[in-house]
Amino acid sequence: MPTDIRVTGYDAFTAFGAGAEALKEAVFAGRSAFAPIERFDTTPFRNTHGATFGGPDDVPRQLETLLGCVRGALRAAKLDPAAVEADRAAVLIGTQGDFTGIHRFWQDRAQGRAPDAADTHRSFAGGIPAAVAAELGFTGPALAFINACVASASAVIHACRMIDAGQVDVAVVGGVYLVDEEQFAKFDSGRTFARDGRLRAFSQGRSGMLLGDGAAALVLESHEHALRRGARSLARIPGFGMAADAHHVVQPHPRGLGMARAVTRALAKAAVAPADIQYVNAHGTGTRLNDPAETAALHEAFGTHAEQLLVSSTKSMTGHMLEATGAVELAISLMALEEQTVPPTAGYDGADPECDLDYVPDEPRRARLQRVLSLNAGFGGLNTAIILEQP
Repeated sequence: MPTDIRVTGYDAFTAFGAGAEALKEAVFAGRSAFAPIERFDTTPFRNTHGATFGGPDDVPRQLETLLGCVRGALRAAKLDPAAVEADRAAVLIGTQGDFTGIHRFWQDRAQGRAPDAADTHRSFAGGIPAAVAAELGFTGPALAFINACVASASAVIHACRMIDAGQVDVAVVGGVYLVDEEQFAKFDSGRTFARDGRLRAFSQGRSGMLLGDGAAALVLESHEHALRRGARSLARIPGFGMAADAHHVVQPHPRGLGMARAVTRALAKAAVAPADIQYVNAHGTGTRLNDPAETAALHEAFGTHAEQLLVSSTKSMTGHMLEATGAVELAISLMALEEQTVPPTAGYDGADPECDLDYVPDEPRRARLQRVLSLNAGFGGLNTAIILEQP
């Protein structure tokens, strides 16, 4: 049975700056944010590029960045946290924690200083949603989702389930990741990064992904709660799906079977046919293995309708935002519904025979959009699919 979860507000932060409007202006113009990273020394690494905000002396922190998005989302939803029944409100955030604070802890220890216990606590994954809930005065569940690139999408899906089950009326959901040396070093050592400073998803000659700063918050409400307070619904979430293909610890199933299963479950939950989806915001990492597997998954799940789908990778502009990816890309998908425009896949250099769909290369495209689908995938064979539709 479809869910009737309403999105009533959202906000975002990316390398393009603070606020959903900065993100919308850049992404729907096909502008990429990739540049040499100044936040830390990249000379020990193969790659030097990413999509980061600010210079070396203007490094944001995860909690403060996320709180800015939460406040913006609540303003957009015209929702006063004090007017919400505290134990009927939840905070669910995708995050691995803030490695800046964790690094500072060990640096203090190494140099004989007493670490700041409060700062260290806020840096842990669980400390971030707890701090958000404390600021809002919410006493319902405050949960961190740490399952990599599907973390914030998983937070959204879990929140939808909680609202649908009547456990809460309101959920502030989202995710946050800011490019840091710890994660950068790991992906660089795995030779995952693009060699030319460009993320060219679904394109011939693509050579890998690039990381990007990202945070987003969305306000989800039951339809009844939104109606009671006279809120404007920006979109409805009628269905979602999750699946784990367990094919490989870091590689997707080559036929995209896990992702296809997640999509099929989302369609079934929403009680819609494949032909009822017009646009797919793809995971689209620009890696040699992900893009053909995702293309295969769309063929498997949509059948002949796959040829009519508009598909794009907005990571080609924002970079891969890890735990924040699902939330930021859901916000972009919502923007597509609002603007009746599909954002492009930037940096597209021509067709790959294994990637044979319409990837909306380089230029945005006007379209009549009733329903859109946001896809994410993560290490371990994790896959999520979330449908948004006009309210």
